[in-house]
Amino acid sequence: MADSDTPPRTAAPHRHDTREMILFGGVYGAVLASSMVAALTQYGHSSAHSRRYDALWLVVTALASALAHGYAHYIAERGPHRRWDALRALADEWPLVAAVLPTVVVLAGAGWGWWPPGGVEYPAFALNITLLFAVGLVTARWSHRGWPKAIAIGAVDALLGFVVVVANAVIK
Repeated sequence: MADSDTPPRTAAPHRHDTREMILFGGVYGAVLASSMVAALTQYGHSSAHSRRYDALWLVVTALASALAHGYAHYIAERGPHRRWDALRALADEWPLVAAVLPTVVVLAGAGWGWWPPGGVEYPAFALNITLLFAVGLVTARWSHRGWPKAIAIGAVDALLGFVVVVANAVIK
């Protein structure tokens, strides 16, 4: 039996599997990037300056989403925490931020004159749908699915991402 003067042990919070975090972050980041591009394109302008601004807003939104999600993981554990657990929970959200970076490059590249700023949302959508396919394929292979089934899972993930993009466009 523990002595009343002994402080209670702090249990380590649930650590999310790296694969789980990559899957979640990849999907969330790709959908977030597509949604932001749809919203910014619908209500913004397509000048080079506005595309640089859109890229900045996408980074800010991804960081805010990662912060909110990491914090939610931290408080959802409902147990005693160690000193650096909050920072670890936030750092675990890196896949979400990493998943939006290709879209940031597409938007910023349009802003820097690498390609025309008008219509850049279509390559951004294609990029994110491809990312969803890749995440679905990779995670299916991690789960020891055969190639045909993994390709089908990736295609369904990409199709669901496409549905989200179309739904966003229709809603606006």
